Amino acid sequence: MKKIAVFADVQNIYYTCREAYAKQFNYRRLWQQLQEQGSIVAAYAYAIDRGDNQQLKFQDALKHIGFEVKLKPFIQRSDGSAKGDWDVGITIDVLEAAREVDMVVLLSGDGDFAILLDKINQDYDVETLVYGVPTLTAHALINSASAYQAIEQPLLQ
Repeated sequence: MKKIAVFADVQNIYYTCREAYAKQFNYRRLWQQLQEQGSIVAAYAYAIDRGDNQQLKFQDALKHIGFEVKLKPFIQRSDGSAKGDWDVGITIDVLEAAREVDMVVLLSGDGDFAILLDKINQDYDVETLVYGVPTLTAHALINSASAYQAIEQPLLQ
């Protein structure tokens, strides 16, 4: 059975689904789809901790599905902008997992991850699958993946 590791860039998926569809991503349906392809041996959801109740409920739901939720504190800069980026953390976790699994699934539209996918495709015999909103996913990321799955119905709620 194919061993699968899943890495969800929660902020990216939240904002791209909201912008493109005014809907939320259905993580439970994603989990069901991936289980049809193999065994999910690791699943991480990377998010920013704002400490509000709705966010805590969402994080609990992700944990209930099977994700390990990794949090960074929300940082508000003096100019009003916010900081909360998981790119390096996701990259390290993907590099470590790629040696142990048959498939790496990345939920993000961030083109910065194209280099990461190129690296693991080159160094490991691992399939890479990217889920992203079509109009908001970098072409470089799509081209670096073994396969691309557009986030559309039925992955929205």
